[in-house]
Amino acid sequence: MQKEDCIFCKIARKEIPSKQVYEDEDVIAFKDINPAAPVHLLIIPKQHYDSLATMGETEIPLLGKMLALAPVLAKEAGATNGFRVVINTGHDSGQEVNHIHVHVLGGARPWKKL
Repeated sequence: MQKEDCIFCKIARKEIPSKQVYEDEDVIAFKDINPAAPVHLLIIPKQHYDSLATMGETEIPLLGKMLALAPVLAKEAGATNGFRVVINTGHDSGQEVNHIHVHVLGGARPWKKL
């Protein structure tokens, strides 16, 4: 199920344009409009989930698919020397859109080591 007012649901429904790099029956991936790295992609499920914290065991295959796509899409986008995968969860983590999304960041390293 999707939410009417969710920006990522609107992107999944093609109501808002995106620079899409991948789509299948479950997920869509597109370039971030405010990139934090030379390669900055977002992978989202078409179905709405507020965050990783709201997902359970039944969503393991979907989460696995999203994570398995990360290296494929990173490489296709030019991140051949490594990449980072980030899932912000909740307000305190910096999650700005309440729809789970995987950030795939690569290229030159503008971030610090964790």
